[in-house]
Amino acid sequence: MMQEKTGQGRKIEVSIVTPMHNEEGCVREFHRRVSAVMQGMDTSYEMLLVNDGSTDTTEEIIRELSAGDPHIKGVMLARNRGQCTAIYAGIQESCGRYVVIMDGDLQHKPEELPSLINEIRKGFDLVSGCRTNRGESMIKRKLPSKIANYLMRATSGCQVRDMGGLSVLKGKLARSMTLREGQHRLIPALVYGMGGSVSEVPISAPERFAGKSHYGLARSIDVLFDIVMLWFQSSFKQRPIYLFGRISLLMFMLASLIMLWLFYEKIFLDVAMGTRPPFMGCILLYLSSLGFMSTGLILESLTNTYEAVMGTKTYQIREIVSQESKSPTD
Repeated sequence: MMQEKTGQGRKIEVSIVTPMHNEEGCVREFHRRVSAVMQGMDTSYEMLLVNDGSTDTTEEIIRELSAGDPHIKGVMLARNRGQCTAIYAGIQESCGRYVVIMDGDLQHKPEELPSLINEIRKGFDLVSGCRTNRGESMIKRKLPSKIANYLMRATSGCQVRDMGGLSVLKGKLARSMTLREGQHRLIPALVYGMGGSVSEVPISAPERFAGKSHYGLARSIDVLFDIVMLWFQSSFKQRPIYLFGRISLLMFMLASLIMLWLFYEKIFLDVAMGTRPPFMGCILLYLSSLGFMSTGLILESLTNTYEAVMGTKTYQIREIVSQESKSPTD
């Protein structure tokens, strides 16, 4: 079985990336259960526990665990940057053939990892866990999740039913992606849009092991904007000029048709043109057409600039802690 190599020469098949923000009540149990599962699979692995600026004892616990377990790499972000950035930081520090993305509150059961890993070994680029029998609040979690997943399927064409849950990706693919804030909820759709093959397996949805949930209804608004951006990218191939250019062209054509009719009435029917409301409407349509075209061109330039610097990271790692590396990063 082909495996990725780390810089230290070790061979790693599975990298488990887990963001941790104030999860002091979960870290030890998470480590215990994940270790038991991975050792039972008899495969090489690493756990990247990303401390996302926790204000409790999460960092101290990660340091303690990394000192006693060579499979753990603690990634300490300089400050709280959010779940997506923490995931992205962990992925970039990973080196496994496959990368698992899972929550640290044990709402993703470690015992179900083998089914996802065995599925991706069949050759898929991504395997997503589809949560069943969720015991969460219908109004706060289940209904918004169902609506969001439906909209993401409709806009992207990716038929994964549960976009934002437990997932496994091919390592090289994961490390090649640039994730912006909130896009961890779109990873299956993004992989699918890149031409990747996706699959899903059913998983359970237990309650949080300890601590408080970081989710709320307010995040539904962020998800809505993420879906709009996904639609924009999927529909117009990340080229703003395709969207705004079409709108501009339609406005220009409509204004031109109205203007031709006004000229006809002026020439053949001797009807005044300059003071009529349709004439003023045409002027507004022409100006709006110019505005949309200008917006498309400006966004094209910004998109080109972003793509040129997309290798720039949006986070700063203060320190990497493991048995192999104990010194602060530059």
